[in-house]
Amino acid sequence: MTGEGTMRSLLPAELFVLPAGESDYLVYAPLRRAALIANAALVRFLRALQTGEASVDAEPDIAAFLRKCGVLDGDEESAPDRSPAGPPRPSTATLLLTNACNLRCGYCYAAAGEKPPKFMSMETARRAIDFVAENAAAAGLGKFAVDFHGAGEPTVHWKLLQDAHGYACEVARSRGLQLRSSLTTNGVLPAGKRAWIVAHLNGANVSFDGLPEVQDANRRFPSGRGSSDLVLATLRDFDRRGFRYSIRMTVTSGSAPRLPQSVAFLCRRFRPRAIQVEPLYRMGRGRDAVNAETEVFIEAFRAARRTSGKAAEALRFSGARFPTVTNRFCGAANDNFCVSPEGNVSACHEVADERQPWAERFFYGRPSAGASGFAFDEPAYTALRAHTVDRLDYCGGCFAKWSCAGDCHHKALHWDADEFSGAGRCDVIRALTKDQILEKIAASGGVFWKGTASGPAIAARRPSVNPCCDGRNELDGRLQAAVPGRG
Repeated sequence: MTGEGTMRSLLPAELFVLPAGESDYLVYAPLRRAALIANAALVRFLRALQTGEASVDAEPDIAAFLRKCGVLDGDEESAPDRSPAGPPRPSTATLLLTNACNLRCGYCYAAAGEKPPKFMSMETARRAIDFVAENAAAAGLGKFAVDFHGAGEPTVHWKLLQDAHGYACEVARSRGLQLRSSLTTNGVLPAGKRAWIVAHLNGANVSFDGLPEVQDANRRFPSGRGSSDLVLATLRDFDRRGFRYSIRMTVTSGSAPRLPQSVAFLCRRFRPRAIQVEPLYRMGRGRDAVNAETEVFIEAFRAARRTSGKAAEALRFSGARFPTVTNRFCGAANDNFCVSPEGNVSACHEVADERQPWAERFFYGRPSAGASGFAFDEPAYTALRAHTVDRLDYCGGCFAKWSCAGDCHHKALHWDADEFSGAGRCDVIRALTKDQILEKIAASGGVFWKGTASGPAIAARRPSVNPCCDGRNELDGRLQAAVPGRG
């Protein structure tokens, strides 16, 4: 309100318009958590409001509809803009136990198994566990986490995995904290290891590509033998014991057309909590592979979700996360604490070796000179914290930016090292995010969706209606009913 009896008609600072059919448009206000289906006349009215050529007083019914949708006179917009302050104080340790691996997957981002093997020491594991537990206790969190990961297969370093977990349990008991422990694995596990994992850990993320023939073509032993039979045995065992796990699928250009069948196969036979599907990363052993971030992947992902209700609920793609609103894609900008086999600290589990490309951007800590703790490089972690979508010029005009949050920093460096200017993943993200918005609208009655605003308020800026991506076409001049459903 600007005065008694006066209504201040505030449009969102960011309002995006995209085609949603032959004559309809998707209008999306990400920071208002609002979206609606509009026709051309309603879009023209919004643009006229923005330029001052129209008034809500002249169209009270339309104004009432837009207020109901949350697009007009809604909550103050809030953008996530908080960064950690002070030295890093993580409460989760991701232990990158080794770069050794029992498989030689054809597209491994880390090229695991090619370099001389490195194995984390128990001293390094203890130091990391002590550090995050101390941080959790000091912050009054009541819990801390230890995730076993690797630039290879963590279960290859089996004794350390067991000993480190046992030590973390002792620390949790002595400090009165809860421990959450998890494992990322290729699933090639003998019965004894599977039994131990089920008995001791809280969950696992298993890499598996779906149909056995797809798995065997991509994920092989050094001898060339496929791995599907062993991973299938692991999934069956986990299901039988009621163990919580998710599946991580990599899709190549060749396997993309079979993605629906792969997802249907997994959903019919197993009970994963989620299935994360990602097109092949063109790095490591996959650096020369044919690009899989294509329209074929988009259509295959859509078809996979249609195979069953279970598939629609379980399927994930990391860049499409609507209705999440965030300015950080992952913990790389939020003090991720990934400890390399040598004991140094990286913000990304994909960057586990200080001789990798871009390692200088991700490694930000070393063991302290004393018996405990870590020393951090302030310029390095400050630069990582600043890598947020609101600071990425290329992302400024994209409707998906507040859910994608600029996508993966590490992968973007492989696309455009100096200044990111888009990649095939951007097309995938926009297409699948648009699908998610339309699905929310459909589930809310087919006209509009309104979420709940949260987070710190931001000052209002001059509003604008921004065409984005495939929404750059001009509207025709024919007069149409402005309110959906009225003509």
